[in-house]
Amino acid sequence: MSRSSGLEIGDMNSRGWLMDILNCVNRIPAQVFALNEIYAFEEELKNKHPDNNNIKPKIRQQLQFLRDRGFLEFLGSGRYRKTT
Repeated sequence: MSRSSGLEIGDMNSRGWLMDILNCVNRIPAQVFALNEIYAFEEELKNKHPDNNNIKPKIRQQLQFLRDRGFLEFLGSGRYRKTT
């Protein structure tokens, strides 16, 4: 089973969000990063998903999904570690 198979989800819109968040995470050079570093991509994500008026909650939801799939480790206090 490939690593990306852990990201399989049925809904195309949800998959788009997940890949967008994963792309943002991968653009952060540090292995450990803070939630506010992901929030820095809020405008970009809002432009990609103009129908969503809850960008920050959606970001947190997708980070939780990535955590649950083993791509991230939540360290507490809004900090995450990349596991790949």
